[in-house]
Amino acid sequence: MVLPAAPPAVDAQTQSLAVDSFDQGLSGWDVQTFEGATTYRIVVDEDGNRVLFADSHAGASGLIKRISIDPHGFPLLRWRWKINGIVTHGDARTKEGDDYAARIYVVFPHWIKPLTRTINYIWANQLPTGEAVPNPYFSRAMMLAVESGNAKAGQWINEERNIVDDFRRLFGEDPPQVGGVAIMTDTDNTGSSAQAWYDDLAFFSPQ
Repeated sequence: MVLPAAPPAVDAQTQSLAVDSFDQGLSGWDVQTFEGATTYRIVVDEDGNRVLFADSHAGASGLIKRISIDPHGFPLLRWRWKINGIVTHGDARTKEGDDYAARIYVVFPHWIKPLTRTINYIWANQLPTGEAVPNPYFSRAMMLAVESGNAKAGQWINEERNIVDDFRRLFGEDPPQVGGVAIMTDTDNTGSSAQAWYDDLAFFSPQ
């Protein structure tokens, strides 16, 4: 994941750095496959917006966009997402349950790859909203439950996270430069299925 990344263009009016609104397809995203493959494609939602649709059946692959962002200048990450339903047997605390209908990573690269850290914003299956645990496969990836359970399934939910505050809470220090953002819907460990929709990922400067 540690590759040169270009800074995105700043929107001076909103003081934002767009990751993607998916209006122009999937330009700039690379596929990373772990086990099997999740299908990602652009669809039109019920309001006529072009959004990213993810469909996973016992597979785990994700999309990553390499971008360079100063988290102190643009600490607010906003996006919206929707799931069809959680992964029923998923559990963020076990390897066997490490599946999620929707998750968004923020990647903080290190030149020594094993020292790269990530915040995984997850739509959790069992982990309560607001709780965080280390990923059972990789302790430098922290899983933070932004949503949890099926109560909001089928609805578009708008999210905002302060990645500087979250990094300090999870790792006990200030964050380095952001090197990428990733999206993944995965179901390989539980052998199940999940569908999710993503849209309007962007970093913002506090007004």
